[in-house]
Amino acid sequence: MRARGITYDTGFTPGGRSSRPDFDPDAVRREIRTIAEELHCDAVRITGGDPERLTIAARHAVDAGLEVWFSPFPSELSAAELLPYFDDCAQRAAEVGAHVFVTGCELSLFGPGFLPGADTFARIATLGSGFAAAATELATASTTLNELLAQIVTRVRERFSGKVTYASGLWESIDWTPFDIIGVDAYGDPEDPAYRAGVRELLRLGKPLAATEVGCCTYRGAADRGGIGWDILDYESDPPRIIGDHIRDEDEPVRYMRALFALFEEEAVDTGFWFTFAGFTYTHRPDPHYDLDLASYGVCAVQPDGSLTPKRAFHALAEICRKGIQPARASGGSASAG
Repeated sequence: MRARGITYDTGFTPGGRSSRPDFDPDAVRREIRTIAEELHCDAVRITGGDPERLTIAARHAVDAGLEVWFSPFPSELSAAELLPYFDDCAQRAAEVGAHVFVTGCELSLFGPGFLPGADTFARIATLGSGFAAAATELATASTTLNELLAQIVTRVRERFSGKVTYASGLWESIDWTPFDIIGVDAYGDPEDPAYRAGVRELLRLGKPLAATEVGCCTYRGAADRGGIGWDILDYESDPPRIIGDHIRDEDEPVRYMRALFALFEEEAVDTGFWFTFAGFTYTHRPDPHYDLDLASYGVCAVQPDGSLTPKRAFHALAEICRKGIQPARASGGSASAG
């Protein structure tokens, strides 16, 4: 692997629900420094919906010497709204000296007009009904999405001279022709031969491959649930609570992380981003029914006073970024990222 890193959330709003209601630029500067100096990351993917927040965090990351992937994360914006939004973000990315521009994340879920559903969570439910049931919608969505992405990339390149990619969902069939880097939110089972085959298929396209997002929540069995592990949390309860009985297990994401990064090393994936630094609304509490950190992908736990404390995944990622990780076995002639 050329670069190992982590995503850093500045706040996005699927279904109108903010992932980071409070944003303190001084705290952001300290957290970015932690990513550079304690996690030893090569790169950081700065995500979020607010262009000004993205700019502040990206500037701190550039100052910290990190490779910066400027990653706007719009939610519930129409195609007409997305074009000027990305124009603004691309200009900001150029001004702060970002290295890579990410033209959105899983837009078929987080944007209207691709899949049935009034908001992101309703569209997730559409996918949850099964890919076969949504096959017609997915095919149409891919065509519409690729047309939109081609327009976005053309406009981004007028303002931003660095590399351009997109953070795709596994269900999205993306035309990677306009992009410099293939980007995939690569949740899945690294022990499943189909997962490795999917990585190799993307590498055969001849462009660098980035795992723009991989991660795991903090309870036993969470690795099997991948990107949907957060849905053990009842957001409608007051206060929010964990649904059912789940065993806190900080070793679960560590095992998953090591297996994934070993595979990425074996297959010469260019860049991998662990998701995420902290889940800022997922407060850690002793009572397992109110320990929202169980549903968090963060390598830091958010304490009731708002402070952050490292979890075992923090130390595992620091070791991987500092020393690399030895492949579990020879890759047997894997494809190159080019």
